[in-house]
This record gives sequence, C-alpha cells and structure tokens, in this order.
Amino acid sequence: MRIVLAEDSVLLREGLVGLLERFGHQVVAGAGTAEELVAAVAAHGPDIVVTDVRMPPGFSDEGLRAALELRREQTGLPVLVLSQYVQRAYAEDLLDSCDGRGVGYLLKERVGHVEEFVDALRRVAAGDTVVDPEVVRQLIRHRRDPLSRLTARELEVLALMAEGRSNASVAAALSVSEGTVNKHFGAVLGKLDLSLDDATNRRVLAVLAYLRG
Repeated sequence: MRIVLAEDSVLLREGLVGLLERFGHQVVAGAGTAEELVAAVAAHGPDIVVTDVRMPPGFSDEGLRAALELRREQTGLPVLVLSQYVQRAYAEDLLDSCDGRGVGYLLKERVGHVEEFVDALRRVAAGDTVVDPEVVRQLIRHRRDPLSRLTARELEVLALMAEGRSNASVAAALSVSEGTVNKHFGAVLGKLDLSLDDATNRRVLAVLAYLRG
C-alpha cells in the first residue's frame, strides 16, 4: 500500500517508515504537521493515511481534525489514527464519517505486536472499522443511554465487534457458538432499530451506535 504518515516525532516517524517498508508497504510522504499532512495527501493520493492526534503548532487535535477534513473532501479515504490520546469530540465525528468504513483508532502503548498493527492497517485500507477497546470505553463512558435496552451479553458482543472482530472471533472470545453470536447480534439490531438489508453496513452502524452511546 501507498501510505502518507503524519507523526511529529521524527524518531517515531522514521521507525514506522522502516517497519511499514519491512512489510512491503511504501510510505510516499511523511508529515510533521497537519498542514503537511493535507498537502501530502493532495500531492500523492495515498491508499491510506496514518496520523497522530496531537501535532504542531497547538499539540491538541490538529492531526485528528485534518483527518476528518480529508475524509470529508475525499469520501472513502481510509484513515488510521495512531495516538497516545483519545480526543472524544473529533474521534466520534471521524468514526461516523463515511458510515464508519475504512477508519481506525489505535492507542500506541496498547499495540502489543507489530503484526497486530500491520493487520489493522490492512483491514482499515480494505474498508473495515478497527477501534481499540480502550478508545471504545472512553467514548461511551458518559453516554450509554441509547444502549440501555441491551443485555450485558449483547453489550459484550457489540464491544468485541467494535474491536473489528469477526463473528468467529467473537464466538471464541465468549466461548459460545457462532450461531449464538448471530442470535445476539440480531437482537442488538432489533433493539437499535437497525433493519437495513446490507448485513455488513448494519454491522458498521451497530458498532457506531455503540461508540456514540
């Protein structure tokens, strides 16, 4: 894949470049500011953007806001946020963009294995939603009302799906059958009033409903 990488730490940026190239990907541009990120995407038309949240000059949410702007201007542009921080306001908007397709949010200190990061990158580029469970917890901590109709097990199923897991993976994590997972997910869809015909889209919408709370 052709990647634009936005990270203000030169050492970390160069380390990520080497890592991604080792797995056969090409970092077509590195950016140290949000403005450089926007310009790099316009110049190179990458397959995916990887960006930090806090970047110069304000070190608040510049990278995240730039990613949201890019998703609005280039519908479907895959974006993977890789940061130390959960910025709730713009994170929710980013995860809502393009029906939640092709977007991810991972926390640097919680990426336990290189392969996990590279796999998340691949899945986001393919249109999946990948969200660190800690990001999920922080986003919903104060906003669970729309989910009050779900049982504890239904919430467990939805939380695991929010991590980007397949039905088989959810079943394995909960030590139940895939049929049971499908049954719980069907109940979730009904309680969240999601009745679209496209099963994949329904899954994304259910996950987004969970993240928004």
